[in-house]
Amino acid sequence: MAKSEGRKSASQDTSENGMENPGLELMEVGNLEQGKTLEEVTQGHSLKDGLGHSSLWRRILQPFTKARSFYQRHAGLFKKILLGLLCLAYAAYLLAACILNFRRAQALFVITCLVIFILACHFLKKFFAKKSIRCLKPLKNTRLRLWLKRVFMGAAVVGLILWLALDTAQRPEQLISFAGICMFILILFACSKHHSAVSWRTVFWGLGLQFVFGILVIRTEPGFNAFQWLGDQIQIFLAYTVEGSSFVFGDTLVQSVFAFQSLPIIIFFGCVMSILYYLGLVQWVIQKIAWFLQITMGTTAAETLAVAGNIFVGMTEAPLLIRPYLADMTLSEIHAVMTGGFATIAGTVLGAFISFGIDASSLISASVMAAPCALALSKLVYPEVEESKFKSKEGVKLPRGEERNILEAASNGATDAIGLVANVAANLIAFLAVLAFINSTLSWLGEMVDIHGLTFQVICSYVLRPMVFMMGVQWADCPLVAEIVGVKFFINEFVAYQRLSQYKNKRLSGVEECIHGSPTEE
Repeated sequence: MAKSEGRKSASQDTSENGMENPGLELMEVGNLEQGKTLEEVTQGHSLKDGLGHSSLWRRILQPFTKARSFYQRHAGLFKKILLGLLCLAYAAYLLAACILNFRRAQALFVITCLVIFILACHFLKKFFAKKSIRCLKPLKNTRLRLWLKRVFMGAAVVGLILWLALDTAQRPEQLISFAGICMFILILFACSKHHSAVSWRTVFWGLGLQFVFGILVIRTEPGFNAFQWLGDQIQIFLAYTVEGSSFVFGDTLVQSVFAFQSLPIIIFFGCVMSILYYLGLVQWVIQKIAWFLQITMGTTAAETLAVAGNIFVGMTEAPLLIRPYLADMTLSEIHAVMTGGFATIAGTVLGAFISFGIDASSLISASVMAAPCALALSKLVYPEVEESKFKSKEGVKLPRGEERNILEAASNGATDAIGLVANVAANLIAFLAVLAFINSTLSWLGEMVDIHGLTFQVICSYVLRPMVFMMGVQWADCPLVAEIVGVKFFINEFVAYQRLSQYKNKRLSGVEECIHGSPTEE
C-alpha cells in the first residue's frame, strides 16, 4: 500500500514537473511482469494438481461407472430376474403356509388367487384382445344380433318360470315377494316422467342382475360362504379401530359410549379408503363394475360410474368422481346418480353399521345388489329423452389421488372423515330429539281421545305394513319391519339401524319385542 502510494506520488511529481523518469518506469514494468509470471506459475501448478486429482478420481470411479452403464443397458433383465425371485419366494411362503394350516392361510390363498386372476385377465386382454374382436365380427350382423337377443330373452323367461315353479312348489309364500316386485314396477311406471321413452332393456337387465346375484349369494353354498367369509374378515379388520380409539379415549369410554365406539370406525375406514384410492385400487374396481353394467344395461358412462362408485364411497364423494362431466349430464343421468346414492351404503358408513351388530355379509351383498337395481328403477321413473354426450363404450377415466405419498393420503383420509363423523353425530342428536318430540306430541294428542301409546313408529307400523308384506316379510314380523322402514324413510338411517340392532339383540337373547305395548307373535 505504501509502495503503491509512493509510486503514485513519484509519477505524479514527474508529471507535474514535466519531467520523465525512465528508470522508475522500467522498474514498475519489471515488477508487473514478475507478478504476472508468479500468477501464471501458480495457476499452472493448481491446474496440474486439479487434473491429477480428477484423473485419480476417474480411475477410482471407473468400475462403478462401468457397472452403472451395464445395469442401464440390462435394466429390464435385472427387473425380471428380481421379480421372478420375489415370486418364487412368495410361492414358497404360500405353499409352506398352506401345508402347515390351510384354514389359517385361507385368506392369503384367496387374495393370491384373486391377484392371479386379475393378472391373467390383463395378460389375455393385452395379447388376445384383437383376435377376440375378429372372432366376434359375425355378431355385428343386425339380424343375427336380433335373433340372439330374442333367444336370450326367451331362455331367461323360461328359466325364471322354471325356477319359480320348482323353488316355490314347497314354499308358495315366496310368490308374494315376486308379486311385490311386479307391483312396485307398475307403481313406478305409473309415476314415470315419460312413459313411452322407458328402456325396458335397462329395467329387465338391472332386475335380472340383482336376481342372479341374490341367488348366488343367498341360495348357493359357495356364494353364501364366500360372502360370509368376506363379512367376517371385514369385522376383524374394523376391530383394529379399538387400538387407536382406546389409546385416545380410554377403554371405559370405548366399551360403553356409542360416540367413542362406533364413530371412530368411520375415521379408520376413511383413512383406508383414501390409501386405496391413492394406490388406484378403488378406481380400478369401480371402472370394471361400471364397464360391466354399461355394456349389459345400456346406460351411459358417467351415470354408471357414479352408481358403481356409490358401492364404495359416499353419496357426496361419488359425484366427485364425475365432477368434470356434471355440467354436461342430462336430467335423467343426474337422477340416476342421486338414486344410486340413496340406494347403496357408503363404505365409510358401512363400518359403523357393522359395529351396531348388523351382519356384515348381508350389508355388503345388499349394497352390491342395489347398484344395478338403482339404475334400472331410475331409468323407469325418469327415462332418457335427451341426447347424452357419454355414450362411448370406453367409459370415463378416473385419475389417481392428488397426494404425493401414501402417508399424506392416509392423513388426508382421516382428516376428511372428521367432517363425516361430526355430521353423523349432529344428525343423530337432532333426529333422535325430533323423534322424541314427535312421539311425545302424538302421545299427548292420542290420550285426549283415549288412544294410548300413539307414536310415530306405531303409525309407520300400520301404514307401511302392506308394503313390507309385499316385500316378502312374514306377517308376524311386518310391524317391526314397517316401523324400521318408516324410521329410515322419514328420520335417519342411523336411527333405523340402531333400532334394528336392538330388536336383533332382543330376539337373539329370547326377549319378546313389543309393538305399541303388546308383544309380537313368534
